[in-house]
Amino acid sequence: MLCLGFSAGLPFYLVFQTLSAWLRQSGINLSTIGMLSWVGIVYSIKILWAPVVDRVPLPVLHRLLGRRRSWMLLAQTGIGIGLLNLSWSDPAAGVLPMALWAVFVAFWAATQDIAVDAWRIESAGVQMQGVMAAAYQIGYRVALIAASAGAFTLADRFGWHASYVTMAALVGVGLATTFLSREPHPVAPRDSMAGEARVIAWLAARAHWPRMLRESGGWIVGAIICPLTDYFGRYGLRLALLTLVFMGTYRLSEFTMGSMATPFYIDHGYTLTQIATVVKVYGLLMSLVGVFVGGVLIAKIGLLRSLVLGSLMIMLSNAGFAALASTDSATLIGLGLVNGLDNLALGIHGTALITFLSTLTSPKYTATQYALFSSLYALPGKILEGTSGFVVQSIGYPAFFLYTASLSLPALALLYWLTRSNLYARYRAD
Repeated sequence: MLCLGFSAGLPFYLVFQTLSAWLRQSGINLSTIGMLSWVGIVYSIKILWAPVVDRVPLPVLHRLLGRRRSWMLLAQTGIGIGLLNLSWSDPAAGVLPMALWAVFVAFWAATQDIAVDAWRIESAGVQMQGVMAAAYQIGYRVALIAASAGAFTLADRFGWHASYVTMAALVGVGLATTFLSREPHPVAPRDSMAGEARVIAWLAARAHWPRMLRESGGWIVGAIICPLTDYFGRYGLRLALLTLVFMGTYRLSEFTMGSMATPFYIDHGYTLTQIATVVKVYGLLMSLVGVFVGGVLIAKIGLLRSLVLGSLMIMLSNAGFAALASTDSATLIGLGLVNGLDNLALGIHGTALITFLSTLTSPKYTATQYALFSSLYALPGKILEGTSGFVVQSIGYPAFFLYTASLSLPALALLYWLTRSNLYARYRAD
C-alpha cells in the first residue's frame, strides 16, 4: 500500500504545483496558471469511466494479472508516456501542448486511482481500512516530496527537461509494485447480490430487443444504475444526498488555494531551492506526521471529531498563509511554521476523509462507488481553483488566503447539522 500510494501521488504535483512553478518561471501569467488547474477536473469526472475499470477485463492482461492489477499496469504505462512527452514541451513555444499532455497524464492518473482504491478496499476488511488509508497517505506524501522537492532540485541544477524525465522513470515504482502485489478476491455480501437481479429483470423485460442492444443496456444497468441504487438504498435518499453535499464541500479550502501556493512562494521572493527544502521536504515530512496522527485520532476520538479537527486546522493554516503574505520579508522561519502547520493539517484532513469514504462503499461496486465519492469531493474545489488566479490578481494574496480559509465553513456547518440530527451516530466514538 505504501508503494501504490507513492505511484498514485507521483503524477499529482507534476500536473499541478510543480508544473505551476515551471510555468511561472517561464513568465506565464497567474490567470493562465490558474485556469490550467482545471486539468484537475479530469480527476473529478473519473466516475464517467469508473464502471469500465470496475467491470471490463482488459484483453490478455486480465488473464495475466487480474482485473485490478491489469488496469493499474495500463494506467501507469500511460502516466510514464505522458510525463516523457511533457518533459519535451517548452512553455515559450506555447502553453497548449503542455496543457494537453497534462490532461493526458491526469486521465491515466485518475484511472490508476480508480484501480488502486478498489484494490485497497477489496484487499482488507473494514477494520483495516484506517491503517490502509494511513499507509496509502504516507506513500502518497513521499511521492509528493519526490515530485516537488526532488523535481525542483533537479530543475534548479539540470533544467526542467531532466527533472521530468527523472519523474517519468519513477513510475517504475508503481509498475514493479503492480507485478509483485496480489490480486484481491473480495466476497460480496448476500444483500448486495440483489442489485444484479435488476439486470436480470431488465434483460427479461427486453427479450425482443437485438442481442447487442440488450447486452449493452444490461451492462449499463449493472455497472452504473446498480451501484447508485445500492448506495441510496443502504443510506436512504436524505442521508445519501446530504453526504454527497458534505463530500463536495469538505476540501474546498485545500483545492482552491492549491495552484496559487507555488506562484505565491516565487512572487514572495523564495528560490526554488528554498521551496524544495522548506516547503516540499520539511512541509511534506510534517504531512507524514499528520497522516500518523490522523490514524491515531480516528482510533481514539472517532471519525467525526477527526473530520472536524482536520477542517479547523486547515482554516488556521490558511490564515497563517495570509499572515505570511502580509509580511515584506521572505523569512524561512515563517515559511517553515506556516507550511508545517498546513501539511500537518492536510495529513489529518486527508486520512479522515479517505477513511470516511471507504466506509461508505459496497464490496460489490467498490471502484464505481468510491470513484463517485472521490469525484464529488474534488469537483467543486477544482472548479473554484480555476478562478484562483483572477481572485489573486483582484484582491492580492493576503485576502485570497483568508477567502480560502472561509471555504471550510460550509462543510463544518453541514457536519454539525448532521451530527445534531443523529444521522451519523454510527461514526461516533463512545
